[in-house]
Amino acid sequence: MADRFRGLEESRSSGTVCPKCGVELTLDESYQRYRVCGHCGYHFTISADERIRLLVDPGSFEEFNRHLVSVDPLLFSDRLPYRKRILQAREETGLREAVVTGIGRVRGHEVVLAVLDFRFLGGSMGSVVGEKITLAFERAVERRLPIVTVSASGGARMQEGVLSLVQMAKTTAAAKRAHDSNVPFISVLTHPTTGGIYASFANQGDIILAEPGALIGFAGPRVVKETAGREPLRSHSAEFLFEHGFVDQVVDRRRLRDTIGLILRLVKAEGEVVPRSVIRRSVSEDAVPLRAWDLVQLARHPERPTTLDLIRRISPQFVELHGDRLYGDDPAIVAGLGEIAGQGVVIIGHERGHGDPSRRNGQALPEGYRKAMRLMELAARLRLPVVTLIDTPGVYLGEGAEERGIASALSQCLAMMSVLPVPTVALIIGEGGSGGAIALAVADRVLMLENAIYSVISPEGAAAILYRDASRAPEVAESLKITARDLLRLEVIDGIVPEPEGGAHRDPDYAAVLVLDAIVEALADLRDISPERLVKERYRKFRRLGQTNTYIRELVAQEVTELSSLIGRTLGSLRERLPFGREEDETEERPVTVTDR
Repeated sequence: MADRFRGLEESRSSGTVCPKCGVELTLDESYQRYRVCGHCGYHFTISADERIRLLVDPGSFEEFNRHLVSVDPLLFSDRLPYRKRILQAREETGLREAVVTGIGRVRGHEVVLAVLDFRFLGGSMGSVVGEKITLAFERAVERRLPIVTVSASGGARMQEGVLSLVQMAKTTAAAKRAHDSNVPFISVLTHPTTGGIYASFANQGDIILAEPGALIGFAGPRVVKETAGREPLRSHSAEFLFEHGFVDQVVDRRRLRDTIGLILRLVKAEGEVVPRSVIRRSVSEDAVPLRAWDLVQLARHPERPTTLDLIRRISPQFVELHGDRLYGDDPAIVAGLGEIAGQGVVIIGHERGHGDPSRRNGQALPEGYRKAMRLMELAARLRLPVVTLIDTPGVYLGEGAEERGIASALSQCLAMMSVLPVPTVALIIGEGGSGGAIALAVADRVLMLENAIYSVISPEGAAAILYRDASRAPEVAESLKITARDLLRLEVIDGIVPEPEGGAHRDPDYAAVLVLDAIVEALADLRDISPERLVKERYRKFRRLGQTNTYIRELVAQEVTELSSLIGRTLGSLRERLPFGREEDETEERPVTVTDR
C-alpha cells in the first residue's frame, strides 16, 4: 500500500503515466475529467475542490463556516512548530482547513456536503475539522436536508492531542442526532480513510460507499507494521470491506454522482399511489384447485421468476445495498432502495439465484437477516415502506450458521418487523419455508402468489418424520394446508395474487405486472394509517392467529362443504331413480285444497 501511495504521488507530479498499468494519460479523457485511468480504472487522489466539482450541479455549491481556523492549543512542536505547519498547508492547498463544508445540489437534490482534503495535513481531524463537520450535521438537521460526507484522512491530528481525540465523540454524536432526526446520511470513503475519521462519523452512514482500491481501515499500514510487527494484507481495502459486509457498494468515481443522485431520489420519492385491484381477498369455490403437490412443483420451478427478476421489472432504479456491518454480506438475501409507483421503498427478499451457488437457493445465513434488519432500521428512520419478497425452502443449516447465531438473527428479525413504524407488505412469491420465510413475513399485509406455498416444514421433511418415507410427500402436502387457498381460509394471509396461466414462469413480465399492482394496492390500503396504529394493528393481526375460533371456522367451513357435496350426490341419485318426467310433475305448483290437506 505504501508503494502504491508513493507511486501515486510521483505520477501526480508528472500527470502523464498511470502508476498501475503504465499507460500514458496525457490524452486520456477519463483522466482529464475524473482523475481515473481510462485503461485500468486506477483512481488518483483528488482535492476537495475537485471532488465538489465532480459531485454537485454546476454553480450550486455555497460554502459555509469557511472562517474557522486552527490555533495551537498545546504549543506543539516536532520538526516544525504546529503553527508553521498550518501556514504551509494553507499556502500549498489554498484551503483554510482540511475540510470544506457547504450546501449544494446533486442531480437537483439539495444536500449538505462535508469533504475532506488529504493534502491538508493528511486530512487529519483536529478541533476545527471536528467543529465544521459537527456544524454540517447540525445544519442538515436544522434544514431537514440529506448530508453527504467524503472522507480522505490519515486520522486524528496529533498536534492537538486529546482535543483531537474527543472530536471522534463529538462528530459521532452529531451523526447520531441526524439519524434520530430521520436525516439521510451518505458516507463516501476514498483513498485513504483511516484512524479517527473512519472510526467515528464516517462509519455512521445510512449508506456507505467506497471508491475502488481505496485504503480504508482503523490503523494505517505503517502503524500496523510498527505496532503489530506485520504488514496488513487485503484487510485495508475497499473491496475487502465490501466482502465482509462493512460497505454497501464500491462505486467508480465516474458513477458516483449519479449513484448518490439516485439514492437521494429514492429516499425522498413520495409519489401518489394509484391502485388497480388485483388481490383476491376470498376463496372462489368455482375454480377447480390444483393438488398441493402440483403447486409445490410450480413454486419450485427452476424458471420461476426470483426476487431479482421481479425487482428488475417492478423497480428498475433499484439500488442494492450490501453487508450486515458485523461479519459479511449474504447474497441469498437481496436488500436495497427502490421506487414503486413513484414511492420510495425498501425492498428485501430471498434470492434463489437460478443455480448460482453463492445464493444457496435462497437459504440465508445470519448475516443475511442482519442485513435485512439494517435496511429495516433505515426504512424506519427515513419513513419508507418495507416490501419483502419471500422465496426460500428455509434457512441455511450448514457451516457457519449456528456459529454466527442463526436462531438469534431470526428472532431479532421477527421482533423488529413486529414494531416497524412504517407500512410493511410481504409477498410469498415461490416457496415460503419455515422460520427462514416468516422472519420476513411479519407484515401489515401478507400476500401469496396463487401458485406459491407456505409451510412450517417441507412436505418431504414432514413425510420423513411422520412416515419415515419421503416418497409420501405428495400425500402429506395435502394435509399440511400449504396452498394460498388454504392459508387464506385460515386467515394466515390477507390475499392471493393471480399468476399468468400455467404459472409465473410462463410469462415473467406479466407476472411482474401483477406483483406490482398487488404491492401498489396493498400500500394504498396502508398509506394514511399512523405509525402507532400500524404497529398496534399488526400486533392484533398476529395475536389472533392460531386462536381456537380460527380453527373452528375452518372446520365448520369444511363440514359445510362436505355436507353440501353429500346432499348434491344424494339428490342426484334420487333423480336417477325417478321415472322420466316424474320429477317435473312432483315439483309443479298446485292449488291447496281440503282433500290435499
